[in-house]
Amino acid sequence: MRSTPYPLFSRIARIFIRLRNRHFALLDILAMLFSPCLALYLRTDGQALERYAQPLALYTLYALGLRLFFFWGFGFYSRYWRFASIDEVVQLAVGGVLTTAAVTVLFFGLRFAPLGLCSSWPALCGLPRSLPLIDGLLLIVMVAGTRLGVRASAAWLSRLRTGRPARRVLIMGAGSAGAMIAREMRSNPQLGLEPVGFVDDDMHKHDVRIQSLMVLGGRDQIPALTREYRVAEVIIAMPTAPGRVIREIVTLCDQAGVKARIMPGIYELLDGTVTVSQLRDVDIEDLLRREPVKTDTEAVLAFLQGKRVLVTGGGGSIGSELCRQIWRCRPAELILLGHGENSIFNIYNELAGHEPDGQSPAPSQAGASPRLRPVIADIRIPERLDALFAESRPQIVFHAAAHKHVPLMEHNPAEAVTNNILGTRNLLATAQRAGVERFVMISTDKAVNPTSIMGASKRAAELLVQQAAERTGRPYVAVRFGNVLGSRGSVIHTFKQQIARGGPVTVTHPEMKRYFMIIPEAVQLVLQAALLGEGGETFVLDMGEPVKIVDLARDLIELSGLEVGQDIEIAFSGMRSGEKLFEELFIPGEAYHRTRHEKIFTAGNAAGLLPSDLDAIIDALAAAARRDDKAAILRGLKTLIAEFDPAGDSVVGKGRQQPPPQPGAGPAQLTPRLLSR
Repeated sequence: MRSTPYPLFSRIARIFIRLRNRHFALLDILAMLFSPCLALYLRTDGQALERYAQPLALYTLYALGLRLFFFWGFGFYSRYWRFASIDEVVQLAVGGVLTTAAVTVLFFGLRFAPLGLCSSWPALCGLPRSLPLIDGLLLIVMVAGTRLGVRASAAWLSRLRTGRPARRVLIMGAGSAGAMIAREMRSNPQLGLEPVGFVDDDMHKHDVRIQSLMVLGGRDQIPALTREYRVAEVIIAMPTAPGRVIREIVTLCDQAGVKARIMPGIYELLDGTVTVSQLRDVDIEDLLRREPVKTDTEAVLAFLQGKRVLVTGGGGSIGSELCRQIWRCRPAELILLGHGENSIFNIYNELAGHEPDGQSPAPSQAGASPRLRPVIADIRIPERLDALFAESRPQIVFHAAAHKHVPLMEHNPAEAVTNNILGTRNLLATAQRAGVERFVMISTDKAVNPTSIMGASKRAAELLVQQAAERTGRPYVAVRFGNVLGSRGSVIHTFKQQIARGGPVTVTHPEMKRYFMIIPEAVQLVLQAALLGEGGETFVLDMGEPVKIVDLARDLIELSGLEVGQDIEIAFSGMRSGEKLFEELFIPGEAYHRTRHEKIFTAGNAAGLLPSDLDAIIDALAAAARRDDKAAILRGLKTLIAEFDPAGDSVVGKGRQQPPPQPGAGPAQLTPRLLSR
């Protein structure tokens, strides 16, 4: 058997962790009998104690009865003290103070009673008046010491059982997330992590203690502190920090030669709680993280709470996140519609295992539980949609179902037409007949000056939404944004797979740029835009500054601990059919302006761009798709969308427009090269 250090301490700790509430009751009684004697000894310096024997015995008896009554009432003998938390410590303190106050009141009540008790029984009044206070303080220390000793003993033994030295870690961020992480590390030694201190840029926190750990300085001191304290890892506990700050911290950790791990961003934390299990390596999403979006959560909650909501494409990247955020707003019913059974199965099981977060149902739905309904259906079959809408009567529809892969749609244009265009028309027609109150379609920046079949099909879908809004007068809108990190078709996944295979990492063009957002942020803004819609608008999300794809590739390689040119190469494969060097957000002729939300623009005159023969052109496209006639599909799309240029992949900067700068409301900035050299 392996010997343990400090064997005496280990034996004492094993005794402590076997204590149960009956043992604590016995220890408390012994402490209540002993503390008055000790208090009197300290008060009188041990002089002439024999003359206080009678009043001390009387005081000890009535104090014992009062204290046991209060301790029992506070539940001190119905807790498992091995897992005592700050709540139990507070209860110990409050119970001890109230008990001392009760004993003190009785003590002075007997002394100054109008019945002349002091004259009849002078022994009652012979004790020093400070005795109850000194006695109370001593008792609180004794009672708390035995109970907290159990927890300390459990932690001691747990640390010994790990059998390996703990990794010393520095916590970047002395806020609530950092404090929770530190507390969990110290409460669970089996994690093998030993926090040595905090680092925070807030000067007011420097040289103060949090969770008994010192805040040692700002982030610029990370290299020096890692050497001084022999730190093996830095944990970034800053869920709201923007990507710029994360990049600087990661660079400092690289300079110090220590690993950096990070807590999820604020968009990933559903309930605000932070645990060590959520720690992960720094990823490209963290480097692109932007300032948290200011969202009107109360308005979104009121908008969705108690409503029947349908999400098409509910199993996709955007659709599934829409379902998560809508589910947390307690709708009366959430309908997950998708064509692929596996993706719907996954999001249904995920949501079915979680009650909607901490909000009570709307008054009209009081007592009702939100209903979750998975539906496997194809939006290209109008009869299926009619039956579903007649049964479920959705009030709000979010349309996220679409074919999105540009190269695949170039090879399969009929699928782009039937799914993206005709599917949207079917859904809009059914929504109009069913009286759907609000319709929100997810569009893409590839619909602007499209050079691909996919982009053109999404622009046609935008026109159909505007037409439906014009006909019904209802808030039917489209929301347009760029690429999202983490989607199943994201270039990030391709790069990671190529890095895992040893390279090369392929980029189509050294000047290729794209707008990027993280999925939860994009969905938050979609929900905000849905609130703003009055009918026919095309909303455009502020995507910040575009990022070079080659820079993303370099940063992913470096985050994997590899060197470009030494461990892995970057190869340029050439632009594919339908691709552009960069994406645009606004169509020529659209009059765009900021909404009351600083991250959302609107093209208010979008409905004025509708062609008069829209229905006839869509019918012709449908006929061409049924024949799988690619030439006819291209002709139809060019007729419908004047700016559609299938050969535009060689045109750099065609028709590019940027949002007008406004003081205090400009687009979020991203450094072109994410990781500093």
